[in-house]
Amino acid sequence: MIQPPEILRVSKARVSCDGSGDIPAALGHPRVFLEIDEHGYVDCGYCDRRFVLIGGVADTADIGDKPDIASGASL
Repeated sequence: MIQPPEILRVSKARVSCDGSGDIPAALGHPRVFLEIDEHGYVDCGYCDRRFVLIGGVADTADIGDKPDIASGASL
């Protein structure tokens, strides 16, 4: 079974991801800047973390079931 992506709720539409968290940043991936669009969430193309805008249209219990959206992509 594939694990669902790690979901981080954020308060700003522009976020950065370097794959760290519980590990040192040097063991992550290159830092990327992502923009949450009208879908209300965006996925990191490196580590699959999902960033959800608090209070946005995607801030629901079923956010893990939605399709991947990379920064700048559309459904």
